[in-house]
Amino acid sequence: MFDVHSFVADCRDAVSKDPTHRAVLEVMESAFHAPDAILKAVGEPSGASIDVLHRSNTLTVLNVVWGAHATLMPHNHEMWAIIGIYTGREDNIFWRRTKDDPTRVEAAGARTLLAGDVAPLGKDIIHSVTNPLGRPTGAIHVYGGDFFAQPRSEWDEESLAERPYDIERVKAFFAS
Repeated sequence: MFDVHSFVADCRDAVSKDPTHRAVLEVMESAFHAPDAILKAVGEPSGASIDVLHRSNTLTVLNVVWGAHATLMPHNHEMWAIIGIYTGREDNIFWRRTKDDPTRVEAAGARTLLAGDVAPLGKDIIHSVTNPLGRPTGAIHVYGGDFFAQPRSEWDEESLAERPYDIERVKAFFAS
């Protein structure tokens, strides 16, 4: 049985022992062997949202619900992240800075995550996220720092030009 408070405590303990993503990855992989138990604990997603389960300078744990057919522009985190899907599907496109103009990005790969999948993302990863389904996708995201305070970048959806990350725009995206 999945318990949100125990999960957060396990993540906090893991990052206090090892500030890299490795110990938290073990916690995530253990929890996501039973994605239905996570779904039962957090509830069936009904629409886009970001619920903060824990926030500190060293760790942020979020319950992220992607709305149906939602796509979020390319962005980076400037900290490690681990994503676990408990219902639905998340398609990630990975990007790299172009050689000719390092303020622009080009596609470099992709990965689909399904319920039960867990994926670590390194500090320097740039990715965009799409929920291709006609229903919400639910995920737990764990970050190795304060997700809301870390300066980082996003890239314009059309021109792929870099700009400062706008956390208020992202909050509005998940509130719609």
